[in-house]
Amino acid sequence: MKIANVILLLMISALITLIIYYQIESVEIIEPTIEKAQTKVIVLPDEGVKIPTFVGKTYEPIFTVNKIDDFLYNRIKGLSFKVNDNITKLDLRYLEITYWSFDSKRYTGEMIVHQSVANEVLDIFKELYEAKYPIDKITLVDDYDADDNLSMLDNNTSAFNYRVIAGTTKLSNHSYGLAIDINPFQNPYINNDIVFPVGSEAYKDRDNIRLGMIVSDDICYNAFTSRGWTWGGDWNNSKDYQHFEKDMKDTN
Repeated sequence: MKIANVILLLMISALITLIIYYQIESVEIIEPTIEKAQTKVIVLPDEGVKIPTFVGKTYEPIFTVNKIDDFLYNRIKGLSFKVNDNITKLDLRYLEITYWSFDSKRYTGEMIVHQSVANEVLDIFKELYEAKYPIDKITLVDDYDADDNLSMLDNNTSAFNYRVIAGTTKLSNHSYGLAIDINPFQNPYINNDIVFPVGSEAYKDRDNIRLGMIVSDDICYNAFTSRGWTWGGDWNNSKDYQHFEKDMKDTN
C-alpha cells in the first residue's frame, strides 16, 4: 500500500513538471531590437578639385540706390545737409557700395550723391570693385560732424556735404552731391606750400606711386573721366588729386 502511494505521488509530480514545462515553452520571448547607429558620410573632394577661398566678408557685393528716408534725413540734418534754397533731400540719393580696402578685404560703404548721377556713380564704383581698386573707407561725412578736414585726415572717401569751397563764399560741387573725394590722404589738395590733409606732404611726389594714389590714365581716373567727370589733378593753379566733379549742366 505504501509503495502504491509513492508511485502515485511520483506520477503526480511528473505530471505537474510536464505542465510547467509546456507553459514555459508557450511563453513568447521578445528579443530587444538593436538599432544601427546613424553615421554621417563625409565626401572629400577629389585632389584635383580646387576649394574656393574667400577674402574678407563672404556676402554678395552690394550696389544700391535709395531715396533719402526720414531716418537718414534726421541723421544728416544740420550736418552735411543744411536747410537751403538750392537743394532738397528729394534731389539726393543714398548709395550702398561694396569696395576693396587697403587690407585686401571687402566692405560695404555709404555715400550720398545727386540723383542725376546716382546710377552713374554706382557704375563707376562697380568698375573699381571689379578691378579691386583699393579704397581705404567710404562713409558719410556726418560721421565726422560734416567736418571735411576730419574726414580727410581719416582718409575717408565721400561726396555730398553742403559747404563752401575753403577760403571762399562759393558753394562747392559737394553741396550738390556732384563731387567725390577719393583716398584724400594719398591724394592731397596742394596749393603752393599748402597741403591738405595735414600729414600727407609725402604724397606731393606724384611720381612715387603708392597704394591708393590716383594718377592720370589709371583705372580710377578713366572710370570717372570717361563719363564726363573732371579731375582736380588736372587743374592748373592748384592740384586736388582726390577730387572728381561733374558740372550740373552736364547731368541734364
